[in-house]
Amino acid sequence: MEILYAILFIVIILGALAILYIYQYNILQHSKTKIDQAECLIDEALRNKYDILLNADTFSKKELKEEKGFFRDIEKIKKENISNFDLDRKLKEYTNILNQLKSDYSSLDDNKEFKRILSDTKKEDEKLQAAKSYYNKYTSELNDLIRKFPSNIVARMHGLKIKPFFDGKNMQDEIFDDFKL
Repeated sequence: MEILYAILFIVIILGALAILYIYQYNILQHSKTKIDQAECLIDEALRNKYDILLNADTFSKKELKEEKGFFRDIEKIKKENISNFDLDRKLKEYTNILNQLKSDYSSLDDNKEFKRILSDTKKEDEKLQAAKSYYNKYTSELNDLIRKFPSNIVARMHGLKIKPFFDGKNMQDEIFDDFKL
């Protein structure tokens, strides 16, 4: 009879551990799925912003009739193998050029196409900012789970490692000057 109780006790303990494992695994997978969704949103917003800025390049050459090449090398970005963070930085530079064109050329104030380009760029920037916040929120959640017991055991079993935030900075390293612009 004691052997039956011991077996029953072991089965109950193993069942409880299995339920705990499944629960922790599902929480980790939920965070990973949210991060993947955010990455898709970021990719889409960056592609759209790139297309808008490419149109701005064509527009500036046509309307301003100057060969200064305001958006130099924007077409080369597509061929480069860079991270989304680096692409975001480069596209931000071109957005600043677009805004500078607005202030330098008052003739553009009445141009409907230019206004549309500015409006579309602003909309994509807002989408991008929201997607980055979403990504960083769930990255923080996943990183917390990877550090905490008992989910850290499940994370280790599945090879999950701490993810960097969208800005690419590693908060775990010894580099303290990560935040230079």
